Amino acid sequence: MSETEFIDRIKSGDEDAYRKLVDEYQKFVLNTCFRFVQIKEIAEDITQEVFIEVFKSVEKFRGDSKLSTWIYRITVTRSLDYLKMMKRKKRFAKLKSLFVEEGEVTEGIPGNDGNPGQQFEDSDRMKILNWALESLAENQRVAFTLSKYEEMGYKEIAEILGTTVSAVESLIHRAKTNLKKKLYKYYEKNII
Repeated sequence: MSETEFIDRIKSGDEDAYRKLVDEYQKFVLNTCFRFVQIKEIAEDITQEVFIEVFKSVEKFRGDSKLSTWIYRITVTRSLDYLKMMKRKKRFAKLKSLFVEEGEVTEGIPGNDGNPGQQFEDSDRMKILNWALESLAENQRVAFTLSKYEEMGYKEIAEILGTTVSAVESLIHRAKTNLKKKLYKYYEKNII
């Protein structure tokens, strides 16, 4: 069956086709989400949201790109939306803490401490690398993550980000340069 026929089956509400779609892309979507949010349970929640959005918006899929590219674009957008929301919550919590009187109890904002699914949880090097990645500009971090962790080609990354291959090459080059600088400064300061 061609991709067009497969998409038509999904658009017509064929549950078997939708189940096949989820089976085919679930692991990759989950891994992509996890690379961004680094908390297994959150990545699983975002994965569910991605497939709900795919199901709801499949009628809008025009076929300008491959189905996989469209799904990954939704995945990256949802993951980045979550990270932006968490940054806003942390800023709000910090601001709120300035106005909370001593002795008041406030709800904490969950951090990355409860990260049971992270394979390298106890590795200092991985924590330092994640810190350095988080400090990159968002577009550099996304391009680098998709290239190095998800092993996507520049053309596919360009489709996901809605940019050119040369722009992706530039983003990844700048990401590598900035990572080297940050890691060099960190190790120079903390090791030497």
